[in-house]
Amino acid sequence: MSDVNFRELRHAPAMPVNFAKAVMRARVKPGKNPQLPNVGLRLNDVGLDAGHLAAYRKVCGFSDDGRLPVTYPHIHAFPLHMALMMEDGFPFPAMGLVHVRNSITQYRPIAEREQLNIKCYLGNLTQVEKGYEFSICTVVSTGGERVWASESVNFFRGGGSGVKADKGSRGTPEPVTDAIEWKVPGNTGRRYGAVSGDRNPIHLYPLTAKLFGFKRQIAHGMWSKARALGQLQHELPEEAFTVAVQFKVPMFIPATVKFAREEKDGGLDFRVVAKDGVKPHLTGQLRPA
Repeated sequence: MSDVNFRELRHAPAMPVNFAKAVMRARVKPGKNPQLPNVGLRLNDVGLDAGHLAAYRKVCGFSDDGRLPVTYPHIHAFPLHMALMMEDGFPFPAMGLVHVRNSITQYRPIAEREQLNIKCYLGNLTQVEKGYEFSICTVVSTGGERVWASESVNFFRGGGSGVKADKGSRGTPEPVTDAIEWKVPGNTGRRYGAVSGDRNPIHLYPLTAKLFGFKRQIAHGMWSKARALGQLQHELPEEAFTVAVQFKVPMFIPATVKFAREEKDGGLDFRVVAKDGVKPHLTGQLRPA
């Protein structure tokens, strides 16, 4: 990160502007040797709005404990993520990307009244079997102390290596038994989009989702992660921890899904699966950092 060319922003990029630019860049092609721009964005002294925080807690299932939900800083970083993907020289169209993995490290709980300094930059770019994966990294500090960091990995389909990665022998997962059932309403994408700014059409209505090849709207991956951590809120450590998730089969909404967790390797493994108890929407691991 030391050689990243950071540009300081006076305010968060407007999401409608980001999406308008994304539409204009819809025909961008990566070429034979894509490279990520060596740029980053910095936004300081981000104050938190109590009404917005309350709306986020409500849609994601967090209770009010005087601290920021562990996924909440992502909401303030996301406009910077979008702006990075609008930079000159960025090789992929933002509208064609799939969020495949996300990892968050919280170094300590963050109080509601703390102001956040946010830095985002483009990380690794890797050619995979069916396309490319690249990461967007975020570091959040307050009062000069690093309190939160994340890596979001996105996938672009096309131009892949054709070489299958060795994923080892995983076998068929056992159906969940001791699980909590969630009812996910069809307006979840619209409600989460209102608080996150991510109003990608695939999350909003059946008609808008069908324009992009989906049979109806799907839940945001980061909503699924937030909802899982809302379920685990009172089990989260006080000390530093990392929570990583892998987004699997899209969750078409409305839906009935199941959440299961188990203690493992000094932490927790958890998953969100379809009503059949098998088909995975999200798998996650929480471990000490």
